[in-house]
Amino acid sequence: MQTSPRVVSDVMTRAVVAVGRDAPFKDIVRLMERWKVSALLVLEGEGRVIGVVSEADLLPKEEFRDSVPDRFTQRQRLSDLAKAGALTAEELMSSPTVTVHGNTTLAEAARIMARRNVKRLPVIDTEGRLDGVVSRSDLLKVFLRNDEDLTEEVRHEVVDRLFPLPADHIRVEVLEGVVTLTGWVDDAELIPVAERLARTVEGIVDVHCHLTGAIGTR
Repeated sequence: MQTSPRVVSDVMTRAVVAVGRDAPFKDIVRLMERWKVSALLVLEGEGRVIGVVSEADLLPKEEFRDSVPDRFTQRQRLSDLAKAGALTAEELMSSPTVTVHGNTTLAEAARIMARRNVKRLPVIDTEGRLDGVVSRSDLLKVFLRNDEDLTEEVRHEVVDRLFPLPADHIRVEVLEGVVTLTGWVDDAELIPVAERLARTVEGIVDVHCHLTGAIGTR
């Protein structure tokens, strides 16, 4: 059975394009174009992450190229104006950088991205060195798992664990990531538990629970 990805190290990208703090503006643009990425990590020493330069950090140079902003704009966008005059990665980068470890759960990584409004998170090892990058698209890879794998995992991790063997009277079907549980169980109190556990399987989109219990129906 294919194991469902549960932590960042299962889905992260290990090949990362990065620059040093002294990298010139035009080199950064060239690297983004060459590797088709929207951001570069800034590293120092033996791979310690000190910042991120994104396309948004580069755009102020073009935005303010041929105009002098009014005083209101100057007060509201001091950071962008500083980046308009930046020449190196150190001057352009956003810092400090929000990082995660490889054993961070995918759910927690998603919460951090949403809370901090970032599109990617550098993944560091126990020494603080770069190990990879996890992006929003990486987190969505769990939804590429096929229905057969999901069916087998729900059967193994939910049905077989909750209900005494043999559990052939419980049917598990997954279609386009939506799992349907049908059949009967001896203990009706376990029905909501089964539904909740099925939702925790990585790659499941929704759960339709049509199980019936010895006491009452759901």
